[in-house]
Amino acid sequence: MENSQNYNLLPGIKSPDDVKKLDSGQLDDLCLELRNKIIETVSANGGHLASNLGTVELTVALHRTFNSPDDKIIWDVGHQAYSHKLLTGRYDSFDTLRTENGISGFVRPDESEYDSFYEGHAGTSVSQAAGIAASNSLKGNKNYAVAVIGDGSFGNGMVYEAMNTAGGNGDRVIIVLNDNEMSIGKNVGAMAKRLAVVRSKPEYYRFKAGTENVLNHIPLIGKYLARGIFKVKTVVKSFIYKSSFFEDIGFRYIGPVDGHDIDGLCSALSSAKMVNGPAIVHINTVKGKGYDFAEQSPEIYHGVSDFNSSEGVKSKIGLNYSERFGYILSDFAAKNKHICAVTAAMTLGTGLEVFSNQFPERFYDVGIAEEHAVTFCSGLAAGGMIPVFAVYSTFLQRALDQLIHDGALQRRKMIIAVDRAGFVGEDGETHQGIFDVSMVQSIPLTTVYSPATYRDLSKSLYKALYKDENLIIIRYPRGSMDERFADVSYGEDAEIFFDETAELTLVTYGREFFECYDAAARAAENGLRIKLIKLNKIKPIPSEALGAAFDSKTVIFAEEGIKNGGAGEKFETLLYENGYKGKFIHIAVNDEFVSHASVSSQLKKYKLDSNSIFDLITEESYNG
Repeated sequence: MENSQNYNLLPGIKSPDDVKKLDSGQLDDLCLELRNKIIETVSANGGHLASNLGTVELTVALHRTFNSPDDKIIWDVGHQAYSHKLLTGRYDSFDTLRTENGISGFVRPDESEYDSFYEGHAGTSVSQAAGIAASNSLKGNKNYAVAVIGDGSFGNGMVYEAMNTAGGNGDRVIIVLNDNEMSIGKNVGAMAKRLAVVRSKPEYYRFKAGTENVLNHIPLIGKYLARGIFKVKTVVKSFIYKSSFFEDIGFRYIGPVDGHDIDGLCSALSSAKMVNGPAIVHINTVKGKGYDFAEQSPEIYHGVSDFNSSEGVKSKIGLNYSERFGYILSDFAAKNKHICAVTAAMTLGTGLEVFSNQFPERFYDVGIAEEHAVTFCSGLAAGGMIPVFAVYSTFLQRALDQLIHDGALQRRKMIIAVDRAGFVGEDGETHQGIFDVSMVQSIPLTTVYSPATYRDLSKSLYKALYKDENLIIIRYPRGSMDERFADVSYGEDAEIFFDETAELTLVTYGREFFECYDAAARAAENGLRIKLIKLNKIKPIPSEALGAAFDSKTVIFAEEGIKNGGAGEKFETLLYENGYKGKFIHIAVNDEFVSHASVSSQLKKYKLDSNSIFDLITEESYNG
């Protein structure tokens, strides 16, 4: 598909009211322009492609049917809302998508009144919609709360807690279930199978709609007959497909509906509005719709870096941390039949595809359910297995209680491989992996590794599998290693570089080691004495690292994470508790969320880049 540079309709869309003014014959052209603009921008800036291409017609239908922002449209995760941005006054700024100081790749209220919540994690929309609907009822207004959620997110347990509330309250909440049979990877589990059954049985919906229509047109008694006959709806549904889960918990079910038919979508959404209570509109869409490459390989085009849109995404050269972790784990698993791998719908993202192919009987994709994944690992460990749960740092936040109660407290060996630790760049506030260290620092009986190199990663996993007990965290960054450091040796828990007798000490861990090493090397070349301590283990803090830093006049601790509760704060406390008399400087993110920008820009902003660290080393050297 070639991108057209001629946008005749989009420039004139300043709000959803302009969408409503279009003739129905113009809507197909609008959808074509939306797809072209999304492909053009994502190919230049990177971003979420397949999910956005699949929701173009749905977005148009939503804004023609509802009155946003009075009616709240809530996008679960928010990675399918590019069309929404384009139809709500952001066409002129859309070229800045995911760039520093540009518009976000996700929805966020500080960007537009049409964005109801900050979104970036799955399974939250129904709870938010239920809360808004309850608030509307309390205030007596007639606005709607609409949650747009994919079938992948629908496997998250929080969704059912929310539906239980919404169905019981009877408020005007509408769930649009966007069913494309995929999340980031192929959907798994009982709920996905259940939706497949519903998709395959349109007979019930045709029968129900036709019968209701006929009865309602019988003069005088039709409506009474309609109410009476649908008291036996369970008998009909049992004959067709046993029962309707949704209607049993208080939701009126409408669908399945073709998610690329705007007229059909508008009709279904209008019907949901007439329910005047909880309703679910089940739509079928094609992920990557309208772009052949994305339709054929939607998992590859879920989240992409910049690419040539006429050629598609090309295979990259070399492995990243995630993929290298997958190979390392598979190598260990080949020699130890007790090792199991667990993912929460992130097989590709966490590099576990090779493990899933080699050891399918020991591989578990539990769907988007991080809380369950941790407790599931606890059960595997209790049964004598060694579970390894690979999860993005930002998604592990959802499972803090499980880490404490079902992980460390149980004293079972379980390994959490924390991917995307540290800055992740353009995905923004909801995805930065800066909280995991402070989150787990307070958990007793927990060991935390933060390897910098692939060799560190392998050694850390070996120690976790064969040396350590209880809960073990191994955290590593997004992207690829700085290959200049491929042969850096791995010490027991900490390593010292440059001048071991220097009175100025720089301490760091993880990817930040590369920035600190470059800064220290430059300082040494300029005749400055500097000691660099690289922590491979950050909980507990290695005693040899504390000893090496203790006699320093100044200790600088640099970490790519939140300052409060971080490893640097713990290092400082331990030094002063043991009588340290020198100066301690802690460089980290200070009590704020990190906005979207390139990783290099984020490092510079928080003075964690090599130039900023060199400047600080120079300043402290001369001040000392």
